[in-house]
Amino acid sequence: MSIFKRSIAKAQKVYGKIFPAPVLTDFHYQTMPWIDKKDPDIDGFVRSFPKAPHLPYDLAEKLKSWRNDGFVILENVISQELLDAYLADVQELIERHKEFDISIRIDRPEYQRHPVMKIKEVPREIIEGQYIKIMDFHNASVAGKKLMLHNAIVSFLQAVFQEKVVAMQSLTFLYGSQQETHQDFPYVVPQVPSHLAAAWIALEDVRPGSGELHYYVGSHKIRKFNWGNGIFFNGESTKNPTDFGRYLVAECERMGLEKKTLLINKGDVLIWHAALAHGGEPILDGELTRKSYVCHYSSAQGYYRHRHDLVNEPVRHSYNNADVFADPNLPQYENSFKRGEAVEESAPTVPAGQKNAL
Repeated sequence: MSIFKRSIAKAQKVYGKIFPAPVLTDFHYQTMPWIDKKDPDIDGFVRSFPKAPHLPYDLAEKLKSWRNDGFVILENVISQELLDAYLADVQELIERHKEFDISIRIDRPEYQRHPVMKIKEVPREIIEGQYIKIMDFHNASVAGKKLMLHNAIVSFLQAVFQEKVVAMQSLTFLYGSQQETHQDFPYVVPQVPSHLAAAWIALEDVRPGSGELHYYVGSHKIRKFNWGNGIFFNGESTKNPTDFGRYLVAECERMGLEKKTLLINKGDVLIWHAALAHGGEPILDGELTRKSYVCHYSSAQGYYRHRHDLVNEPVRHSYNNADVFADPNLPQYENSFKRGEAVEESAPTVPAGQKNAL
């Protein structure tokens, strides 16, 4: 870190002590997406949304599910060719890992002190094992960008945010995460915190015992957890992620919310609300992979600078009228995995409005 940046960080810390920010107990109502506010007119919105008749799903039905349940599932919306191109990119990264500074997170006890490392510094047998997340590989992979900004996904999120969609980050999994139950918004915080959503893209059919994703239906509406300093987790928090997970499970059970596990097929997508409580089931069969690609999104208002450079205008890559920013720290890898360039993004589908006519 430069002397200038250290000085700014020190000044911000001092300022924070003199003028502490108010402790938030919820998102600011004024900046929340329209669909999270009182009595949204979903049918009226869909009638005026130009993309609605051309989508491979019933947008009104999906938006109502989003509001009530906190998630939607889009079935068979992504082409097998694009998924296979991305999987081939991931495999090439693993085989050539000693050449790359791309980051991975390792949630194993022996890496507890330094869980985030450059992939070139990690043995291949660790990379290909459990408790691994490949971080932001979309920056290097054209196929990763096309998956992340797939029309079926960003069109739905554009309807949710009523703004241009901006992808923030990605995680690639070979095995189930086995994570504690959590919500995303305390950890992934855009400039407008309520402008956050995630997509879970199945890179293979999900099989029972593989450490399936679980989630609580309607849990995006429960009272938010107080970390001791508000609703976001940071260095000033007095509670920890285990406290958070216990609270969420207890609160969901108290409210009688249904816990579901995700058994979807390759090419299906789960999109979830920033406050949906979810996690990973234990892996019961160690031979089973659970290859998946998780992307987080905000809006143009909610995320307008790359998190690695909050000063300069980001370099943008655009697909389907949605953006993702180039990584300012690793420009040498941008779009270096090119398999996705000639691949179509969508599975053969019929617009929702035409299905009944067939």
